[in-house]
Amino acid sequence: MAKQQINKTNPSGNTTELKRRDLRVKVLQIIYAHEMSGDPVNKIIKDLIDVPLDEEKKNFVETLVSKVVDNKKLLDDIVAEQCDNWELERISAVDRILLKMGMAEILYFPDIPPKVSINEAIDIAKEYCTRNSGKFVNGILDAFLDGLIKEGKLNKSGKGLVNTSKSRK
Repeated sequence: MAKQQINKTNPSGNTTELKRRDLRVKVLQIIYAHEMSGDPVNKIIKDLIDVPLDEEKKNFVETLVSKVVDNKKLLDDIVAEQCDNWELERISAVDRILLKMGMAEILYFPDIPPKVSINEAIDIAKEYCTRNSGKFVNGILDAFLDGLIKEGKLNKSGKGLVNTSKSRK
């Protein structure tokens, strides 16, 4: 997996603040490293987060990592169910992780609109995965979201948090 430079500096040499996209890329790297090495996520987080994070950003990273890692079996089962014509092992590791991250955000982060979670996963897939990964991730996460909405299992409330339009494609 390509490593994006996260340590951004301004002209004075000071480190600038990381955006949520940067944090999601770091989460992707952390989970990938964990799945490939088996090393504890806390160690990997310390190794890969090379800039100080404020409490909110640190909490976002740690929570998203823990939700994906702690719910690995459930999320793998959901991915397999959504990809009914694909064996889980045939899906690239990065695509699988992005799907699980998107699903975890939709399931466990009530303040993040599903559209944001899906669009972030698509954009990261376009940057770090194969040419068709963005479309693949979009289709799977969109179907997952539609299923949650139809079953009444989406735990989101507030303005902009539930949008059932198909304009994400």
